[in-house]
Amino acid sequence: MKKIVFLLSVVLLLMTGCSVVTLSNVDVAKNVKTLLSEDAKLYNVYFDGYKYYVPRGMKFLNKEDYNAKLVDKEGNVYYLYVDAISYYHKTENTYEENQDSHFSRRLDYNKKTGYIQIDKKKDGYYLINFMFNYAKMETLVKENDLVFAVNNMSSILRSVKFNRKVLESLIGDNILSYKEESFSLFDTNTSQADFLDVVSKYEDEAYKKAVDEEQIELDSE
Repeated sequence: MKKIVFLLSVVLLLMTGCSVVTLSNVDVAKNVKTLLSEDAKLYNVYFDGYKYYVPRGMKFLNKEDYNAKLVDKEGNVYYLYVDAISYYHKTENTYEENQDSHFSRRLDYNKKTGYIQIDKKKDGYYLINFMFNYAKMETLVKENDLVFAVNNMSSILRSVKFNRKVLESLIGDNILSYKEESFSLFDTNTSQADFLDVVSKYEDEAYKKAVDEEQIELDSE
């Protein structure tokens, strides 16, 4: 009987493509290293030229080809931007760690680079700028949701996978439209056209109240 249970466990791990990992409840750096060190094998969001995985407990509020707005079960809102142009041109990671931030780290795992920067804002909120493998996410959360939010962002960003042949076709035929001057993956200080201003939104009391009161049906899977 024990052999059967063991074999079933192995089969489940092979089928899901996942390994069992233990994440810290308090250590952001440890969790980022643990999650980004693993190759993602699951995908549930597909667009021309790339795909990625959104973990359980998160839901899209809206999405376009290269931008998405998501929410987690705690009501935290995330903004995602996938920069296919930077991937196509293999733009170099120019991020420099910021000693004045609550947390700042340049990232390099599995031949993919990026950074994570966390800055403390008003009323105990923390702004997270997280870029990895030519995709970037932003969110603003309270301290008790900080680790949880970083885990969600790590799971999504590590899973982004591009199809270069498809992107070559799109870019070559001028189908892929973008504003080259409007956004920089490595700029954490200026407001970007492809992201909503998360800081001002969270500081707006009406918006916070609307988020708190909104009934969002999250996937129960």
